Amino acid sequence: MNKDNLHIQVSLTSNPYEIVIGKSSLECIGDELRKIGFKEGLKVLVVSNKEVSDHYGNCIINSLNKSKYNPRLLTLKAGEEQKNQSSIDLIHDAAYEARLERGSLMIALGGGVIGDMTGFAAATWLRGIHVVQIPTTLLAMVDASIGGKTGINHSKGKNLIGAFHQPKLVLIDPKTLATLPAREFKAGMAEIIKYGVISDLDLFELLESQDNISELSTIKENLLVEIIQRSAMSKAEIVMKDEKESGVRAFLNYGHTFGHVIENLCGYGKWLHGEAVAMGMVAVGQLALQRGLWKEIDAKRQKQLIEKAGLPTKWPELELESVLSSIQGDKKVMNGKVSFVMPLKIGAVKLFNNVSNKEIDECLQKLS
Repeated sequence: MNKDNLHIQVSLTSNPYEIVIGKSSLECIGDELRKIGFKEGLKVLVVSNKEVSDHYGNCIINSLNKSKYNPRLLTLKAGEEQKNQSSIDLIHDAAYEARLERGSLMIALGGGVIGDMTGFAAATWLRGIHVVQIPTTLLAMVDASIGGKTGINHSKGKNLIGAFHQPKLVLIDPKTLATLPAREFKAGMAEIIKYGVISDLDLFELLESQDNISELSTIKENLLVEIIQRSAMSKAEIVMKDEKESGVRAFLNYGHTFGHVIENLCGYGKWLHGEAVAMGMVAVGQLALQRGLWKEIDAKRQKQLIEKAGLPTKWPELELESVLSSIQGDKKVMNGKVSFVMPLKIGAVKLFNNVSNKEIDECLQKLS
């Protein structure tokens, strides 16, 4: 057990848990499960994809066996396009074969897609069993694994099917980023920049002060841990205030309304989620500029930091009618009104639900 691990408490009323951040912590998953009360003989289904399981699957299984648990490993195909009901069926089939019971456990070992699907499968198997998140991508470490949002995509939109299902533990091992493709690392930086814009000016300025944040090799280990920790704490603090997204948790959707449009209309796989969010942040920054909500210098700083992370900032060529139709299908639409999280300054945002189609048109015209 690593005494140097960082612990972040997610102190929810009914489902509290810890986020544990530590180098080589994957090797201690069995010990961590013991600490939170899981007993010998526990049936565990580890869900991953081949790319991740080839690197870390044996390590997880060995640790679970060492702690006298009863693990099985299921590998699924990788990619956002796999985030569908067919994949959930495969997880449920494996859960049945493993004879998982209500006291059993699923472990998500992978990025946000694996985390979302495994969490949803756990939420719906036997009306809900335990799940542990072990994120192996930067984006999943700072966002997708924390907060209990689970789900799959529908053909008409992203994450339209899902459930809130909090994990028993989130275990983050920064060492796994060494095997992450460079493009995926950059995509994760989009969510970290998001936290800077919505609530953490110090984090934003810390990123601005770095020479290069687009590659893992140029970021010192202590800085990497700090930005992961700050981002995870930002998410945890918001989730503790608003577990089911009835208020401030909506701030986490900054850049996502436009981002989901890009993913939906361009086809899943054309752009990574973080890339779409990056473009979405630039777009909503322009929308805020039109309304006079923040200064042009702030919009410029946001765009420059996104570019420094090696992320796209130019809005893709999409028909306005298709964009408006896609936005109306967003899960955050209430009474026909689209909600946009818009910046007031770097470090502060506000939710607006009175954005007109004319404003969106004007915004996208300026971006094209």
